[in-house]
Amino acid sequence: MLTIAHLSDIHLGQDRHGDGGERARKRAEQVMAYLDALPGPLGAVLVTGDLADHGLPEEYRQAAEVLASRHPVLTCPGNHDRREPYREVLLGEEPGEQPVNRLHRLPGADVLMLDSSIPGRHDGLLDDSTLEWLDAQLAEGRTELPALVAFHHPPAELHVPKVDGIRQFGEIRLERVLRRHPRVAALLCGHSHTPAATTFAGLPLLVAPGVVSTITLPCEGGPGISFDHPPMLAFHVLDGDGRLTTHYRVVG
Repeated sequence: MLTIAHLSDIHLGQDRHGDGGERARKRAEQVMAYLDALPGPLGAVLVTGDLADHGLPEEYRQAAEVLASRHPVLTCPGNHDRREPYREVLLGEEPGEQPVNRLHRLPGADVLMLDSSIPGRHDGLLDDSTLEWLDAQLAEGRTELPALVAFHHPPAELHVPKVDGIRQFGEIRLERVLRRHPRVAALLCGHSHTPAATTFAGLPLLVAPGVVSTITLPCEGGPGISFDHPPMLAFHVLDGDGRLTTHYRVVG
C-alpha cells in the first residue's frame, strides 16, 4: 500500500496582507510540519504547482527550505511559476524554457509530474512534446504497476467560475493518450484552491486544496476567495489492487 500526501498552491512570496509573504510561508510550513510529524512514513509528498507567487529566484530558495522533508517531495510548475528559475534554483539544473516533466518510480507505482504551464499565461496546456513524453513513459518500464499522472491545471470544469476560464485546455489530446494506458489509476492536480473530485477520461480527477487560500463556490456567497479558511491537504492511498482512496485533511 502506498500513501501519498498531496498539496498545492503554496504561493510563496504572496503579499496580499502587506507582510512580505510571511503569511504564505507560515501556512506552507504549518502543512509540512504536520506531515513531518506523522508517526508513519509517506511514499511521497506531491506539490502540484504554484510554488512561487511571482516566479522569483528568492521564492524558489524559500521553497527549497520550506519543502525540505523527511519524505520525498515531488513538484511540478503552475501558472505562477517560471521555468528558468524553477529549474535553476529549485532543481539545480541549467535554466531552460522547455516543459519540466519528471518520472518518479515509487515503491508500487510510477508518478509522472507534468508541466501544464504556458509561459506568460494563466490557463494551461500540455504541449505536444509533453504528451509524447507521457505516452512513451506509460508504455515503457514498469508497465505492470499503476501510474499516477499529476499536473497543475485541471482538464475539466469544476464549476468554480474563478478558475474554469483558466483551466487546462486541449484536453481531448490528453484523453487520447490516457485511454491507451489502462495502468493509469488517477489524475492529480491543483490550481483551483478547493478540494474537489470528479472524473476525466474515465479516471478519477482529484484536486488538492490550496494551502495559501480557499476559493469558494457561488452558493457559498462572499468574495469567492477566502484567506480565513485553514490550509488543507489530501492523502491518496493506493492499494495493492491499484484502487485509489482519497482523504482530505484540515491542518490547523
